[in-house]
Amino acid sequence: MTDLLSYSNLVYRIIGAAMEVHSKLNWGLLEPVYQEAMHLELLDRGIDNEREKEIEIFYKHHHLDKKYKMDIVVGDIVVELKSVTKLSPSHRAQLCNYLRLTRKPLGLLINFGEKHLVGERWAYDENTNECFIVDRNMDPLSDADYSFLLDSEEEDKDDSTLQ
Repeated sequence: MTDLLSYSNLVYRIIGAAMEVHSKLNWGLLEPVYQEAMHLELLDRGIDNEREKEIEIFYKHHHLDKKYKMDIVVGDIVVELKSVTKLSPSHRAQLCNYLRLTRKPLGLLINFGEKHLVGERWAYDENTNECFIVDRNMDPLSDADYSFLLDSEEEDKDDSTLQ
């Protein structure tokens, strides 16, 4: 498994950029606004990054036409941005899928849609093909419940309130 601690300084700087964007724009705007602002804030801080980086997908030996676009990529770190009232299991699963498809070791899920900025650090273990949440010291959270990655029942309940 990759030494996640080696990424802690860069993660700290990315989260600092997100905090700055949130403090300037506040909460509740559309996701593309935060994406552009994050891209620029990272550049202003000397952090090279790519916006809307495409992921090529393969099924067995076939190259699929369908591609996904990651919000922001900083080196080996996928930064998935949201502007929703609450993060859902599908948001976490989306980031985990991006990590699996790209085999990048670390991802940040950042939500600008709440009054206070919300962020989660996720890691990917290529050996086990599993994603797991890590704390600010980059240690896996041993008591984390990952059943939402397998079961969409909780999300179905959330979606029913929107109708």
